[in-house]
Amino acid sequence: MRISFRLIGSLVLAISVISVLFAIFQVNTEKRSKRNELSRRAEIIAESLRESVELLPPKGSEKRLRQIVEKFGSPELLAGVVIYNKDGKPILVTSDLGKRLGSKLPPVQNGVLQGKTVGRFFNAGQTEWHAYYVPLHTGEQISGALAVFNDATYIEAQTAKTWRDTFTRVLVQVLVIAGITLLVIRWSMVRPITRMAQWMRDLRAGKTVPQPGLIGEDVLRPLTQEVTHMATSLRRARASAQEEARLREAAESLWTAERLRVFLQGTLEGRKFCVVSNREPYQQFYRGSSIETIVPASGLVTAMEPILVASDGTWIAHGAGDADRATVDERDRLRVPPGDPRYTLRRVWLNRQEEDGYYYGFANEGLWPLCHIAHTRPVFRAEDFRYYKEVNSKFADAVIEEVGDVQNPIILVQDYHFALLPRLIKEKRPDARVAIFWHIPWPNPEAFGICPWQHELLDGLLGADLIGFHIESHCRNFLETVDRALESRIAWERMNVTRGSHLTMVRPFPISVEPQDAPDETHERESVFLERAELLRELNIEADFVGIGVDRLDYTKGIPERFHGVERFLERHPNYCGRFTFVQIAAPTRTRINRYQDIIAEVESEAERINRRFQTRRWKPIILLARHHSHKEIARYYRAADVCMVTSLHDGMNLVAKEFVASRVDGGGAVILSRFAGAAQELLDALIVNPYDTEQLAEAIRMALELTPEERRGRMRTMRRVVKEGNIYRWAADLIGAVSGIRLDMPEIVKSPADARTQASGQAR
Repeated sequence: MRISFRLIGSLVLAISVISVLFAIFQVNTEKRSKRNELSRRAEIIAESLRESVELLPPKGSEKRLRQIVEKFGSPELLAGVVIYNKDGKPILVTSDLGKRLGSKLPPVQNGVLQGKTVGRFFNAGQTEWHAYYVPLHTGEQISGALAVFNDATYIEAQTAKTWRDTFTRVLVQVLVIAGITLLVIRWSMVRPITRMAQWMRDLRAGKTVPQPGLIGEDVLRPLTQEVTHMATSLRRARASAQEEARLREAAESLWTAERLRVFLQGTLEGRKFCVVSNREPYQQFYRGSSIETIVPASGLVTAMEPILVASDGTWIAHGAGDADRATVDERDRLRVPPGDPRYTLRRVWLNRQEEDGYYYGFANEGLWPLCHIAHTRPVFRAEDFRYYKEVNSKFADAVIEEVGDVQNPIILVQDYHFALLPRLIKEKRPDARVAIFWHIPWPNPEAFGICPWQHELLDGLLGADLIGFHIESHCRNFLETVDRALESRIAWERMNVTRGSHLTMVRPFPISVEPQDAPDETHERESVFLERAELLRELNIEADFVGIGVDRLDYTKGIPERFHGVERFLERHPNYCGRFTFVQIAAPTRTRINRYQDIIAEVESEAERINRRFQTRRWKPIILLARHHSHKEIARYYRAADVCMVTSLHDGMNLVAKEFVASRVDGGGAVILSRFAGAAQELLDALIVNPYDTEQLAEAIRMALELTPEERRGRMRTMRRVVKEGNIYRWAADLIGAVSGIRLDMPEIVKSPADARTQASGQAR
């Protein structure tokens, strides 16, 4: 209440001061206006009276002159009139004026008898008067003067009334504003804060209660955000503790964010930890005069951020946002996440030529199609490889600078953009534990042998102590490639490579997503039904069944093949025309590369062709949403879809399938999954297909839509268990446990796959 009273008192004082200042201005303005009006009226009367007086003959007109003066001096027009002779002495005074002024009648003002008109205010006793003087003429000569007198006390009376009215209004306004302020404070601040406090008390007491609809006003938004973050952390910590207790009872082991944090603190033991990737976890862009922070849609951020938060590590990445330079310090560093800084983001700057050659050129026109074997000819240019080497060297310098003199740092390099980086780091810091995770497939030796610089790439990768792939077949392909191309010794049973005196472990680490706990099943099914209806309204279509695909617009994702499968399904099962709609979310990417422009045009053309063939006024078979969508937007489609199609022609893992499974807390939905995606090795209850087989795709869609509810829930339950147990925290723990357990002095003993995985698992527990 003290705050309320202080706030109300401040408002009352401010309103009172402002009202008084405006009242003073208003009163002075009205007073000047009324004085000017009085002067104009006196001037009009004086001029009219002067004409009448001057028209009288000079002699024998005293009686008529007195009648005229007395007439104009009537109380309803003015207070009185005085006529002066040429010597300035009054010769005629209206009777009422003579009685009121008497001896206080003022003389003619200076200048009037010389031909000037003069108006003035003066006080006589308790009365304010106004006198207006005009000269009288006889022919060309001034024969006297005429003065019109008005009682001006009414102006002061009206001014006093204005002051009274103003103070009355101020009093009423103060009372009304005080009351409204109390209501606003109680409704907009006290009530939400009270609900927030009750919510926190319920959470602290262990009750499962929904988050109240907290207000979004600017004044409480920072508090709301912080309380929400704290409540989320409390809820997650309690859920983790409960889950851990349940799992201990069941002798199971589930990785959570909290468990990963504790594990990393014990595993890293204060050692410097760095992640290197092309994509940064936070980007800044100018939006008008302000700067907006964007989190790129990437599973890499979900996977790596808990590790960096737990270790207060450093993430080194390419600064690609147009406002990135404006937000870093003099050493190109920025503490993130915004609002809750827990680790350091170090940005590396690339010019246009470096980005074109290293990223768009060698990485994405060369290595990407080479590794995916997706019937797109890889392009290798010497100039691109030169930039690739320069950028890898630039990132190596940044890594060395960041680790400084810290002993035994741990460095985790991400993906095909940095195949040369492990060797460059290891040459300068042999004490560092270096790992690289290859997020895309590794092809067979014959395919990789196309690359003119395969020896340099393999040698760079073998500078790492640990190389991770999604699945074991990619590990085998890599080892076979090394066996064909380089002088080395390979321990096939242990999946180790020794080149020179350095040993490199090669291991599968299937990446995953964050698990989601299932809420009340009945409530969730009702929510899914309503959400689907809302989405269909937004898309302006009517449909009984919805399919979803979520991909970057990349030729490896099999989007045209997917559309052909939908087309064939509608041909074979026309009863689904008007009932089944497939929604394809396709984010444009690498649009500066011709092949990507071609795939965009192909996808749009195929969608239009199929729609022209089947669509009706209120229904389309394919909805193409070719723009970037946030995780929150995509999650709505996941929850509303009956089937998710993941038909990659070749993929490392493809997390879309796992994201869909994790999002289906209601137990509904089915997955159609390409056997060429890494996820097919784990999600065995998905409908596994060959994306090149259009007939099989069409039949898989029919099966997915016609699964019985029991079979659909059974399949989803099994897949959700796989995703939950092998979640992103498990992936991070396995990877970091393996690289941190490397002993550089005893490679052959410590670096066996059994030892490394057992050690990581033991440390995790």
